[in-house]
Amino acid sequence: MSGLDVVTFGCRLNAYESDVIRARADAGGLSDAVIFNTCAVTSEAVRQARQAIRKARRERPGARLIVTGCAAQIDPAGFADMAEVDLVLGNAEKTQGSAYAASAPTRRINVADIFSVHESAAPVVADRNGRARAYVEIQNGCDHRCTFCIIPYGRGNSRSVGAGAVVEAVRRLAGDGCAEVVLTGVDLTSWGGDLPGAPSFGHLVRRLLRLVPDLPRLRLSSIDAAEIDTELLACLAEEPRLAPHLHLSLQAGDDMILKRMKRRHSRAQSLALIASVRAVRPDTAFGADLIAGFPTETDEMFENTLSLIEEAGLAYLHVFPYSARPGTPAARMPAVARAVVKARAERLRGAGAAGLGRHLDARVGRTVQGLVERSGLARAADFTEITFDGVAQAGAIVPLTVTGHNGTRAIGTLA
Repeated sequence: MSGLDVVTFGCRLNAYESDVIRARADAGGLSDAVIFNTCAVTSEAVRQARQAIRKARRERPGARLIVTGCAAQIDPAGFADMAEVDLVLGNAEKTQGSAYAASAPTRRINVADIFSVHESAAPVVADRNGRARAYVEIQNGCDHRCTFCIIPYGRGNSRSVGAGAVVEAVRRLAGDGCAEVVLTGVDLTSWGGDLPGAPSFGHLVRRLLRLVPDLPRLRLSSIDAAEIDTELLACLAEEPRLAPHLHLSLQAGDDMILKRMKRRHSRAQSLALIASVRAVRPDTAFGADLIAGFPTETDEMFENTLSLIEEAGLAYLHVFPYSARPGTPAARMPAVARAVVKARAERLRGAGAAGLGRHLDARVGRTVQGLVERSGLARAADFTEITFDGVAQAGAIVPLTVTGHNGTRAIGTLA
């Protein structure tokens, strides 16, 4: 077995960057190699990366193993100490073609100080490798310091891609027949804060939809509930091509826990934001990230987070059992017993499954426009997965009538 493989862990931004890595490595002539684009958001993500590296060395003893991504940026020496690893690249270096060229330096660690990076490169429109949608990175890094989060130390401070470069990337994708583009970043709604005039994220969304009229659908990846601006709200109200689906970085539904997390929103503000979006775009579906068992979380505090799922009408949950990250303030706070953390995570997931069921119940009988991801599977604008019989080309948007659901996916027929 030989060739170039890129193994991706973590977020949508990593998925986008893996496409860029593959293109850069191919251009550099790299072959018989495995590149691991790691995640550091939890200790489990780091463990999985290490396990995958060891497995790859057993299966491909002659391949060059390269480790990059957030975990590699934060702990380059730890990965370089693994006998299986040939090279460790930082997050700033991983999308540079020179890092993969035959003339690249032979040192095992090539990781710069991520906080010395002040500009984001223009988006690279990489090969979609047959995927129905494309991701465009418009922002990287984060200026906030939530007490549980290690990611700023892997990504650096917030930096935005210029609006013109973003428009050009999306225009090229639409011209190539891409039906859906997803805007992605580490702290998406902070886009523009470091650009001349500090334009808002909503300004960028409006400009994209106006200047790329042949793009059928624009979707947003995870956003911070504290930063939805008035222009973005107006876009949701007025722009049918902007997908009615928001995934919010909520993390908790208890005000004391939110304060100890150093989040910038309260429970009431989260609910008010969701209500304001539904008032202008009633069909919007909401997802959220939630952490179970944050240090000092009592039963009562947890119940406040649990009840938020139904009260907010959340349909899609990403539940994270709290994972202490060395070097973060939360790691020094009184911990919740692991068994309790695990049990709370399961209860959140159960409530999330019930929320998804309610969401699917409300879709039965509707005809929606689904982006065909592969044979027999499509995704509606509100992110509902729909299985269907019949033939439709991957990447096409087709009308589907929802006839029922199985608890996790809608069931539909071609309309």
